[in-house]
Amino acid sequence: MDWVKEFQLFLLDFDGLLVNTERLHYEAYINMCKGRDFNLDWSFGEFCEAAHYDSKMLRVKLYEALPELLKQEPDWSTLYTEKKKHYITLLKNSEIQLMPGAKEFLYELKKQDIKRIVVTHSPREQVQFIKLQNKDLQTIEHWITREDYKLSKPHPEPYLTAISRFANKSDRIIGFEDSPRGISSLLGTPAQAVLVNTNIVPKLKPLIKEKKISYAPSLKDITLQTLSK
Repeated sequence: MDWVKEFQLFLLDFDGLLVNTERLHYEAYINMCKGRDFNLDWSFGEFCEAAHYDSKMLRVKLYEALPELLKQEPDWSTLYTEKKKHYITLLKNSEIQLMPGAKEFLYELKKQDIKRIVVTHSPREQVQFIKLQNKDLQTIEHWITREDYKLSKPHPEPYLTAISRFANKSDRIIGFEDSPRGISSLLGTPAQAVLVNTNIVPKLKPLIKEKKISYAPSLKDITLQTLSK
């Protein structure tokens, strides 16, 4: 992995890129609805389609799927707070696994002593809980969590916050994301954007073809050829 020396700052998403927690978020929404006597019959793929594009689509799709839920509780912040409680419960009763290739990737960055920063939508409390479970995540130097910025992905502010805090003027920066909203966030920064996902959504295919973003199915598959433009 000599290619890592080409970059001085690595920006890393968290859920779905480094840790396998997306299904827990999915289950938390199902449990939140169940707690209000509603059955959310989405598949995991349908959840990902709703959650991974922008910050508002999931609530729109959820209310569309369950219009009676909208009548019962139109305040999304209340529902989201309930979902977070279910998510914490699931975290406490689950063994969180790293995504394929994540451990090797993190230790290579540590070995090369390259600046690495997680930029996540998850709040600090959730992140700390997962970090305590996994010593490999403790190799990451810096963390930007939901408390550190105002506008969430796909707005570039989360990544721009990380860059403003930790990048030197001459640094070449690269960022890794597993979702369209995360890629959109990276594209609003000076970082080279890399999509890491077995599924390429249609809107991102032209960007890969035009080499505006790079692509790999997993961190395990990352190669110099994948990342070169």
